[in-house]
Amino acid sequence: MLRRTAAVLVTSLLWPLAAAAQDQPPPSKCMAIAQALPSVTYASFTPAQLFVDGDVTITYAGHSTYIIETPAGVRIATDFSGVYGREPLPRVVTMNKAHRTHFSDTPDPGIEHVLRGWNPDGGAARHALVLDDVYIRNVPTDIRRFGALEADGNSIFIFEVAGLCIGHLGHLHHHLEDAHYGAIGRLDIVMVPVDGGMTLSLDRVSEITTRLYSSMILPMHRHSTPIGEFTSRMGKDFAVDFRASRSLKVSLRTLPDRPTIIVLDGV
Repeated sequence: MLRRTAAVLVTSLLWPLAAAAQDQPPPSKCMAIAQALPSVTYASFTPAQLFVDGDVTITYAGHSTYIIETPAGVRIATDFSGVYGREPLPRVVTMNKAHRTHFSDTPDPGIEHVLRGWNPDGGAARHALVLDDVYIRNVPTDIRRFGALEADGNSIFIFEVAGLCIGHLGHLHHHLEDAHYGAIGRLDIVMVPVDGGMTLSLDRVSEITTRLYSSMILPMHRHSTPIGEFTSRMGKDFAVDFRASRSLKVSLRTLPDRPTIIVLDGV
């Protein structure tokens, strides 16, 4: 019943936002349900009006770096350290500062947009970038450093493209509150760290992933943790699909009917 209610609310809540002033961040197609019903599990459902032609290509490059290529050809690298995903050079990179493997102090100057998940000047990082056919925004989270939490030290990045809501949880160090889920909104695809402790325990990661209830779950940041330790915690509601390729193509129309953990080659 909650999912049906959430689906109906999309139309009534989303489209009035389209009249927002052009100098404001664009309205998010992923947030309306979440803000209206912050304590429910969100279905990965979108009305027919939001269907957009074109495939998004997602490639596992290594560690926590996925390459997202939009239908318009925008190439994005997540948690970019300069080691993975640098060729061809992405137009956009996102970073988190938990470890040197998640950011670079000297990104290639040819990268058009370097989006850091923290604010070097203090406070929370705030990103709302529109580039061709993709809207990129962030949800600040805290980071664990030297045994204490540093407020707003990292970010979850959300990529809204071709009607899809794609989220990268980054180097997440704490549970998420209702306000986080509301700010994230619906995620059709979510990239989750499954290292078992450097970020969060597998129990906590599985709780967050279950609550997000995305159609497609892409593990990352696995290190030596057997992938079965994560998939077994997700339960029978989640299918598991091992792929021989490092890449997949996906559109809103081709999302799996059942929430599916897709393990790409190299993960």
